[in-house]
Amino acid sequence: MFDLVDSTIFFASYGNVFGLSNITISSFDILLAYIVTIIVAVLVALALKIPLLPGKPYRYSFDVSAIYPTPIIAIGIFSIFLVLNYTFMYNGLVLAVVIGVLSALFVKYLFDFVFPKPLNEDNGEDIDE
Repeated sequence: MFDLVDSTIFFASYGNVFGLSNITISSFDILLAYIVTIIVAVLVALALKIPLLPGKPYRYSFDVSAIYPTPIIAIGIFSIFLVLNYTFMYNGLVLAVVIGVLSALFVKYLFDFVFPKPLNEDNGEDIDE
């Protein structure tokens, strides 16, 4: 498993296959940017009053929280930018902060519109806890 993670980070830091980019960043910079993205997304989500954990029972809860899906969306969007070889300034740290803030705002205000809660099987209404 660690070989897969290491090779993935190495490939993302190596540069574009087609030679469209002559600037590469190191594996440490990529890991640092991912960590910054996760921390900023969680902190901004907590500042926006998103709960840290979803409602109980955790397994069947469709509530958004600061732990899930906020950082997952943030690192997914940041990964797309890394694959496209766009890191902006300071080896991707500024982009990591911007994506962390925007993903927290997305989860707070738009997540329920894009991904609605499933219908209750008993009476055909949305599940509200």
